[in-house]
Amino acid sequence: MEFEFATATRIVFGAGSLKQVGPLAADLGRRVLLVVGRTSDRVAPLLRILASHRLDVVTFSVTDEPTIEMVSRGVELACAEACDVIVGFGGGSVIDTGKAIAILLPNPGPPLDFLEVIGRGQPLTQPSFPYIAIPTTAGTGAEVTRNAVLGSPDHRVKVSLRSPLMLPRLAVVDPELTVDLPPELTAATGLDALTQVIEPFVSRHANPLTDALCREAMGRVARSLRRACEDGHDITAREDMAVASLFGGLALANAKLGAVHGFAGPFGGMFSAPHGATCAALLPHAMSVNVAALRIRRPESKVLDRFNEVARLLTGDRQATADDGVQWVRQLCDDLAIPSLSSYGVTKSDFPTLIEKATHSSSMKGNPIRLLESELTQILRDAL
Repeated sequence: MEFEFATATRIVFGAGSLKQVGPLAADLGRRVLLVVGRTSDRVAPLLRILASHRLDVVTFSVTDEPTIEMVSRGVELACAEACDVIVGFGGGSVIDTGKAIAILLPNPGPPLDFLEVIGRGQPLTQPSFPYIAIPTTAGTGAEVTRNAVLGSPDHRVKVSLRSPLMLPRLAVVDPELTVDLPPELTAATGLDALTQVIEPFVSRHANPLTDALCREAMGRVARSLRRACEDGHDITAREDMAVASLFGGLALANAKLGAVHGFAGPFGGMFSAPHGATCAALLPHAMSVNVAALRIRRPESKVLDRFNEVARLLTGDRQATADDGVQWVRQLCDDLAIPSLSSYGVTKSDFPTLIEKATHSSSMKGNPIRLLESELTQILRDAL
């Protein structure tokens, strides 16, 4: 057995932990590039905290999912303002943008030099600028991953900037920051978190450490995602979902993902669709097709036992089978009104392009079995 495990240098978790960012940031630098989302009022408490520790702050707003051009603008601003520490405060798009800016500052050159799939894939050799990641959603786990997903409109695809050097210096996970998320965003990000603990658990790169994280997280999602959607101020449910998101990030960074995320990257590059909602729409169908493929072509695979365990963890039924797990996830998506892929404009004519791009994605390499084109088509058809 061989595996490695890498994560952020330090993780601070807990309700109210945002207040710790001031002294921790002051230990890393004096001039902050603060990467934020669209809602400026949410960042006001953090601005007060940073100001109270005499930190100069330059704000960079992320108004959409990150692109190569957006990150380049952020690097230019950080250079022009002589920023020496980067703070990302927001959802996965904001966290990834900050992560990309922090690593590109000491590694000059066009981002395409370092991007996989569409770029030259050159290694990033210099350590990232100090980066503090503060998620305000519970879904992506980007605060503890070693990549940033960037869109390239010219190529109509999303690809990763990836390096162990991109792991944040500090991740601050404060569940209180998620209490005002609306139900639809809570549902989409929560199902992304669920996907990111199911896929690493059945991945061909799973290991005992990530297994433990995934098992713990699945149980928390099962008991708390509906509650968080029904009552956003249920802090216990919010804590469960923040833990699940964090554990999903830890797991995927060290055990890879699968077909859901294999499709989600190309889909996000071709259609205007939230990443979490895309993953949610695909999840039950990818689970079902994987189970069927394993039963047909690898009936002796121990991964089938893992799908059975997923079902037991989600349903709480010790006799549950993989099919029960698929049905549980399908019912959860129905209950939370997850939109189908067709709601974003995808049609069957898009399937060949999506499949061709998905087969070259890094996430697809973690899928427990190599899926045939007909099986990939079935996932899309069922999610349509």
